[in-house]
Amino acid sequence: MSSVPGTDDTAAPPRPSSAVPVVGFDLDMTLVDSSAGIAATMRAVLAEVGVEVSAADVWPYAGMPLELIVAGLAPGRSASEVARLTARYRELYPALGVPTVRSYPAAAAALSAPAGHGGRSVVVSAKHTPNVHRVLAGTGLASSIAAQDVTGDLFAEDKGVRLRELGATAYVGDHPGDVRAARVAGAVAVAVTTGSHDAAALREAGADVVLGGLEDFPAWLEGHATDLRDGKRTVPGPR
Repeated sequence: MSSVPGTDDTAAPPRPSSAVPVVGFDLDMTLVDSSAGIAATMRAVLAEVGVEVSAADVWPYAGMPLELIVAGLAPGRSASEVARLTARYRELYPALGVPTVRSYPAAAAALSAPAGHGGRSVVVSAKHTPNVHRVLAGTGLASSIAAQDVTGDLFAEDKGVRLRELGATAYVGDHPGDVRAARVAGAVAVAVTTGSHDAAALREAGADVVLGGLEDFPAWLEGHATDLRDGKRTVPGPR
């Protein structure tokens, strides 16, 4: 129920007022292919408690918070055990995961593109914040993003809150949770099919735009930047 007569508290948040693009990017499977490192680290952690999983078992969980991945792959564990295994993963990831991560070929250009329209890029990820910085540095992408514009340890709607604080006009990600994040932020939900979800699943989740990869992003951004300059509403209402 609305707290103010004649209003609806459940309405979608207003779109960002920026006249220039402020574009948020997810990290894993959006800017970088981190699948091998995530699988290797998760397999090592779970093997320590006698749980054997394959890379194929880990793949559907790409982009999700670690606690949910651990609980899904090793069901029946107590909350304290899940927390311990999550901490162990974060301990091992710099050595087992980071060296295998590769940026997608168009990632650096995509991160730099908003600046060409007077805007900027931000990175908001579910990955542990120190590891986000390690991955960006290890893949050479750190030079394309300001350190203060990097946030980790957030998923789905929680990402959206941070994106709204940053004034994001669009959010690019590979997971349905990223679409939900864009909705909370009042930003355009731009999905890429480089993760474990195909175009149909991302459209079903409510993505406004589905791209095959970041190589298609600069062309889309041209139209988005023009709409912002012209004051056009580029963020649809609730679905």
